[in-house]
Amino acid sequence: MTPPLQQVLDDALAGHRLTEEEAVSLLSARGRDVWRIAAAADELRERKVGDIVTYVRNQNINVTNLCVNACGFCGFSRKPGDPDSFCHDEAVVREKARAARERGVTEICTVSGLHPAFDVESYVNIYSWMREEAPGVHIHASNPMEVAYAARKSGISSREVLELMREAGLSTLCGTAAEILVDDVRRVICPDKIDTATWIRIIKEAHEMGIRSTATIMYGSCESEADRARHLEILREIQDETGGFTEFVPLSFVHPNTPLYRAGLARPGATGREDLLLFAVSRLFLDNFDHIQASWVKIGTKMAGMALLAGADDLGGTLFEESISREAGARDTDYLDPAEMRRIAEDLGRTLRRRTTTYTLLEG
Repeated sequence: MTPPLQQVLDDALAGHRLTEEEAVSLLSARGRDVWRIAAAADELRERKVGDIVTYVRNQNINVTNLCVNACGFCGFSRKPGDPDSFCHDEAVVREKARAARERGVTEICTVSGLHPAFDVESYVNIYSWMREEAPGVHIHASNPMEVAYAARKSGISSREVLELMREAGLSTLCGTAAEILVDDVRRVICPDKIDTATWIRIIKEAHEMGIRSTATIMYGSCESEADRARHLEILREIQDETGGFTEFVPLSFVHPNTPLYRAGLARPGATGREDLLLFAVSRLFLDNFDHIQASWVKIGTKMAGMALLAGADDLGGTLFEESISREAGARDTDYLDPAEMRRIAEDLGRTLRRRTTTYTLLEG
C-alpha cells in the first residue's frame, strides 16, 4: 500500500529512494497534489544544483530523413521516391558543420533516419567530415538504434561500431530511441526498433567504454503511468551501475502529423498536468541524476518555464536547425535565442549560464 502523499514527499526529501509503486502514485496525482509534488521536486532541484539554469549553444544537423523504419510517432521519416526526401552529401554536411563552427557552437547534434544504404562507414564519414570542419566542437550523435543498425549492416559488433564512431569524432551518444522501455508499448509505437534489452545493452557498452550519453523518455502516446515508472526505474538502475548518463530529457509526444495518432492508436499528446508531473517525479525518483532538461522544442517555452519550477534545471540547446519535432507538428522549433532563455530564467529568479554538453559551466 502506497503511503500518504505528504509522507512520500517528506521521505523523498529526506533521501528515501522512491519505489516504482510510489512513482506511479505520484504520476497519477490530480488537483492541488500536482503543485505539492512540483514544490517538493523544486526544493530537491535547488538542493542538488542550486538556482542556475543552463543551456548549450548547439546546432542540429539531420543528415537524411530516409528511413527503413516506420515508427508510429514519427512525422519526419520518408521512403525512397517521396518528393520531400533528402540525404545531404559530403559538401552539404561540411557546409553545415562550418556554419556551426562560425556560429560559435560548442556542440553539433545529429540523429537522422536509418538510410537504406547506410552502414558503419557512412556514420564514420559523417563524423569525420564534421570533426574536420569544426575541430574542437563536441559531436553528440547517433543513438543505440543507429549503433545496432550500423552493426547489422556492416556485420560487426555494436561495441566495434562505437569504437569506430569514437575514433571518427563521436564524443557522446544520444540517449534517444528509448521512447518507452517497455516492449509491449514498443510493439505498438515502434515495432521495427530494437527491443528494451538491446537498448540497455548498447547504452551500457557505451558507458563502459567511456562514451557518456543522455537519457530520454518519450511520453504521452499510449503508455500508462506504470510504463513511465518502469522506464524511470530502468534508467536509475543503469545510472547506478555505470554513472554514464549526463542528463535526463523528457520528450513529450508531438502528435499532429504522426501515423500513430492519425490511426487512433495514440492520444493527442500529454496534458500540461502530465508534463509537470513527469518532470517533478523524475527529479524525485532519479536521485542519481543531477540534471533534468526541459526541452522547449517539445513543450514550448512557456511550459519549459513551468518545468523549471517542477524539478528541471536546464533549457537544452539553441539548435539553429531542427526538423524532427517540426515534421511531427511542433511549432517554432528552429532556434531559441539565449536572450529569451535569460528572460525565462530571470522571470523565475534564476540565473542563466552557458554549459558544455557534459555540464561544465562556460563564460558568456
